[in-house]
Amino acid sequence: MKTSYLPLTAAPWKQNQAYREILPVSPGLSGVIRCFWGSDVPYEKRRQDSHSTVVIPDTCVDIIYEIDYTDNTVAGKFCGINDTSFVASEAGRWGHLVSVFGIRFYAWAVCAFLEDSLKGTLNGCYDAGSRFHWLDRKLRQQLFEKNSLKERSRLTEELLLKNTVPLRQSSVVNHAAKIILLQKGALSIEQLAGECLISSRQLERLFQEYIGIGPKKLCSLVRYQYLWGEVVRNPGFCVSDAVYQYGYTDQSHLIREFKRYHTMDIRKAAAYARSSGITMSEIYNLFPAVSDTINGTYS
Repeated sequence: MKTSYLPLTAAPWKQNQAYREILPVSPGLSGVIRCFWGSDVPYEKRRQDSHSTVVIPDTCVDIIYEIDYTDNTVAGKFCGINDTSFVASEAGRWGHLVSVFGIRFYAWAVCAFLEDSLKGTLNGCYDAGSRFHWLDRKLRQQLFEKNSLKERSRLTEELLLKNTVPLRQSSVVNHAAKIILLQKGALSIEQLAGECLISSRQLERLFQEYIGIGPKKLCSLVRYQYLWGEVVRNPGFCVSDAVYQYGYTDQSHLIREFKRYHTMDIRKAAAYARSSGITMSEIYNLFPAVSDTINGTYS
């Protein structure tokens, strides 16, 4: 499913030695992969360069590889869709030569390459091979040889495009996701189920199986991401205009739901988006209620 929907991170303009984003080249993957991300080239991991990053719900799932050239090891994990913000902090191994490679899939599209259900994966992290055995096996073989972000992304595209027969597919989920994006998340589950000619209960079951969350939650997250895009892209952002534009009940509803997912209020979120290289103490000054989750090196 092709889409112009581009969910954003908490700091969409951030770039450093461990993190840069590039879009897929193949048109056939533009509606499947949000981006490839990671380090351009291997770098020495130094404590003085370490930093923490706020991670917000982006309606995506990630495969993340951490390659350690000093120990000659590759660690791969799969992170399911999130519905809460957290802080990701870099792990140790200071002085090691390392690199990072991530594949960010739209949550509703990743099922075509999965070998297992996504039920119960909300806010979870798992070994990459547990659900992407075929892709994980082929990628690991070449991650040392292909050591730039561009090379790794091109390799991944080639592997995915060769997988012409989807491993798991649901026409109902695909159609429902398309409607959610077109309506920017502003519709009821009854409306969505009616559009898909299916009961709300059946739709819930399919979404849990193929995405890992229910349709109501996906609608809410998509609307939040459209709102967040408006906040960071529109210098004249106005809350009252956004209430009407994105179908919120009133300003209180919009503000409450934004903070529910982002943890910060809109003003602080916008300030964080403009920042780079922020320290952990600065993060807590911005929003002390944020959960502190150590998820390794994907900052």
